[in-house]
Amino acid sequence: MSAYLFSHRFRAGLIAALPEDTAQFDETPAARHLYLPASHAKALHPNTTLIQGMRGSGKSFWFAALQSGDLRALLGSDTGLSAETVVSVGFGQRPLGKQFPSKRTLKALHESGIDPQQIWSAVVFQQLLGADAPQQFVALEDWQARVQWMTDHPEVVDECWYQADTKLERQGQYHIVLFDALDRTADDWPTMNRLVRGLLQVVLDTRAFRRIRLKVFARPDQLEDPIVANFPDASKVLNQKIVLEWPRRELYGLLWQYLANEPEHGEPFRSGVQAMLPNIQWKQEDGIWLVPAGLRRSEEMQKSVFHAFTGPWMGRDKRRGFPYSWLPSHLGDARGEVSPRSFLSALRHAAQDELRVNQEFALHYESIKRGVQEASKIRVRELEEDYPWVRPLFEPLAGITVPCHFDEISRVWRQQRVVEELERGIADQAVRLPPSHVSEGEDGVLLDLIELGLVERLKDGRINLPDVYRVGYGMGRRGGVRPVAG
Repeated sequence: MSAYLFSHRFRAGLIAALPEDTAQFDETPAARHLYLPASHAKALHPNTTLIQGMRGSGKSFWFAALQSGDLRALLGSDTGLSAETVVSVGFGQRPLGKQFPSKRTLKALHESGIDPQQIWSAVVFQQLLGADAPQQFVALEDWQARVQWMTDHPEVVDECWYQADTKLERQGQYHIVLFDALDRTADDWPTMNRLVRGLLQVVLDTRAFRRIRLKVFARPDQLEDPIVANFPDASKVLNQKIVLEWPRRELYGLLWQYLANEPEHGEPFRSGVQAMLPNIQWKQEDGIWLVPAGLRRSEEMQKSVFHAFTGPWMGRDKRRGFPYSWLPSHLGDARGEVSPRSFLSALRHAAQDELRVNQEFALHYESIKRGVQEASKIRVRELEEDYPWVRPLFEPLAGITVPCHFDEISRVWRQQRVVEELERGIADQAVRLPPSHVSEGEDGVLLDLIELGLVERLKDGRINLPDVYRVGYGMGRRGGVRPVAG
């Protein structure tokens, strides 16, 4: 293994290869960026109906990718998909007219007493049959009328399901109806929990078919409430869910995918890897460079390549840690889960940082720390999109040092009436999807933060925030990455 290094001049390659805007992860990806971790391949198989993932784990990425016939063809051999697989959308972040009910419509349907299972059954029925549905159904203008029609014509509906499934079986096709952005279905947890339960009931109902499938992308907190599993045989759906995970080697595999396929700088990267690891052979299929299996699986190989970008240490000697392990460990939440968005964002911002005097490698260790600061700010913004009530809890804590005893946190909250103001906002319906245990006061709010992976309780009882949140909220830690200045 040679002592090859990527000099600081390759910073331009990193900047060109890595996405500038993390919103790109919610859009249909370019084929050259399509990287498939092993657990994700199982999640995309038609027979996998429930996929769980934290914010930024790839739910919306795969939701978008599955809607592209070209991308399904690329994924096919590993996932059981093909370009011919029929895919439609039953709910998502982007409105699609009358294809599925909006949040406002769902609220009206729910408040009128319609069972959520019936609502989602009507949605899937429309997606499955489209213009081939009975004309009486097609002619209906609103969802309440569609649900009522299906209730009034059960035998016709059953025959339509059967005929659609038989046709798909005869053609050797699957029809997959996708559901994403379930937090957009309601503004309060009780309503959303009932809607999710109804959707999972339809997932269970459609498992009896050979070729009709639902694929539901959900966050962990959307599946935790007992009411979600409060229907017969719920375990047949929930126990077979696949979790979108990003172990360290897959994060770096994703990085290699981006770098190897950058139009201008990909060749220098591939050649550099070849110089270090002569046994690694790059192969190209359909114009896309594939990450060699050895470089995907061997963390020793990955470490040698990454350290050719960064140098061996996170300081002047090994006591400060090693960049390969240091970076993901400082981007994980309290469960140790790392968002690929945060990982790639940290590296891009590190590459954009100022050049140090006599900088030898593409990434200086101080720039990597700066990248973590920037990734933390992005992660905090994403967090607050899902849980707007988090900022009023964390913002008053700027300046404190963690780990600390909860008494120190609760004292600040009491002084500034933080929980009291949160409860008032909930009562006024001004807080969307509020913490579930807020009625239990400060201890209840802490429990919610722990369950979301935002904070952790250490063995000695103290409370700690992972760097990916701590830094963005301006809290300190002895010897840690400096917090973002307010």
